[in-house]
Amino acid sequence: MAKCSICEKGAHFGNNVSHSHRRSNRMWKSNIKSVKAVVNGTPKKIYVCTQCLKSGKVERA
Repeated sequence: MAKCSICEKGAHFGNNVSHSHRRSNRMWKSNIKSVKAVVNGTPKKIYVCTQCLKSGKVERA
């Protein structure tokens, strides 16, 4: 699973809990995009979460 190159956000794990309180594994995936961004003056493809894109932490190429 990909991680955000800026904030290191990745997948989170936990349990689905049914009405009868039986538990099964589940996964929350963060919204990560492959983006061409400027890194040290050169364009490079990196994985970035949409919150970092929206906040302006990443300069697109």
